[in-house]
Amino acid sequence: MTTQQRHQELLSAAALTAFKLNGQFLELAEHLARPAGLTATYWQVLGAVIGEPLTVSAIAREMGITRQAVQRTADLLAERGLTEYRDNPAHRRAKLVAITPEGLAANQSIGPHHARHAKELSDAVGADQLADAVAALRKLSEALDAVDQSD
Repeated sequence: MTTQQRHQELLSAAALTAFKLNGQFLELAEHLARPAGLTATYWQVLGAVIGEPLTVSAIAREMGITRQAVQRTADLLAERGLTEYRDNPAHRRAKLVAITPEGLAANQSIGPHHARHAKELSDAVGADQLADAVAALRKLSEALDAVDQSD
């Protein structure tokens, strides 16, 4: 096997593994969010604004999803009273999405179930190995951001 073939094989294996992991994490997120009356997408957007209000574009960049998908989700969350739009002092037209007390309560209700699954995963893999895997995934994500994908 040539070096180029090895590189191609590794990229394919990384992508296929990431696709499978994405599906598995989405399935777990749906399972965790459902008892709180949320979907995985709702939970994802609520989680993005739990620390501070963000614009729809900032949420999309952080989550790696389209701005349009975040806008639809933020609108639905606002209709349900789980988020609200606030004026943005830095940009008059780009409102901030902020979590409401109801949204925070829904998000927090996932905590105990989330903690149990987190412990099970950590026990199965090992806490140090899980931390190493997270670090490797972050490094891979940063490398993909840096790679020129224009050709």
